[in-house]
Amino acid sequence: MKRVFSGIKPTGHLTLGNYLGAMRQWAAVDQHRADALFCVVDLHALTVDHDPARVRRLSRQTATLLLAAGLDPELCTLFVQSHVDEHARLSYLLECVATDGEMRRMIQYKEKAARERGRGGSVRLSLLTYPVLMAADILAYGTDEVPVGDDQAQHVELTRDLALRFNQRYGQAFVVPRATHPAVAARVMNLQDPTSKMGKSDDAGPGTVYLLDEPDVVRKKVMRAVTDSGQEVVYDREGRPGVANLLEILAACTGGNPEALALVYESYGSLKKDTAEAVVEVLRPVRARHKELCADPVYVEGVLREGAEKARAMARPVVDAAYRAIGLLPPAAEPVLNAAR
Repeated sequence: MKRVFSGIKPTGHLTLGNYLGAMRQWAAVDQHRADALFCVVDLHALTVDHDPARVRRLSRQTATLLLAAGLDPELCTLFVQSHVDEHARLSYLLECVATDGEMRRMIQYKEKAARERGRGGSVRLSLLTYPVLMAADILAYGTDEVPVGDDQAQHVELTRDLALRFNQRYGQAFVVPRATHPAVAARVMNLQDPTSKMGKSDDAGPGTVYLLDEPDVVRKKVMRAVTDSGQEVVYDREGRPGVANLLEILAACTGGNPEALALVYESYGSLKKDTAEAVVEVLRPVRARHKELCADPVYVEGVLREGAEKARAMARPVVDAAYRAIGLLPPAAEPVLNAAR
């Protein structure tokens, strides 16, 4: 089986976009077709100002919601990044292969660094180097495929470059992965700004549907979604982004087609109402299962503990081999005790 790796940062409450765009695909497809690892990448949450207690709380919530969305520890490996030391061990080796220029060309770094400079501040060094840690996340497991959205494709390309460069300089140590873009994944935009992605770090809230929102809250957010000038319901991503976003969400929730659904509706109101109800129904089993799992924290802790053990067993031989290849002296073997003594 191919090996697949995906991670999600605990930097905010998970959203409808996270579910329709990734989590549902992981549960319905990826864990069945591949040797799949899913990771709460908590180390990546430290690249910006953060509240330690909130990171811990969101890490647990994220893992619980991944289970609630249908990840099965009998079929896949679910764990927390910081529980497996090999991620940090390998990250430093890859920093010794990466270049400063490569890091500074990363789009997310350039955008965030420019914003911070505009405020008279500076970003953390870890924001510059975190794509190398992301590469370590992937390469430590001999990953074949990395399901990603368009915004992360550049980081997978960097991972490929680092793997190839390491292999050429020091010998074959890493599988060179490739990015995959699942055709069924939905692209969910902010309900108040349909030109921007629905992000979990948007704490303002009105344009973002969170997985744990109550049904009435979901309905209110969808009914208040920004639409477009005119009254005709047409699917036009460029010209009518608000209506197109609602049609895409409805299609993703019902298994329909946004172009075909546009022909069904004569008003924005009826489209919003049906979209709201479709979202409520899609999220209902996730919220119910999350409630059950929260009542059994020992189970969740056990899943994460066993997942980390499995992940560590996969990653350690790969990382140890990379340490040897790059020229590091292996630790001395433990002395064998004399049985007679």
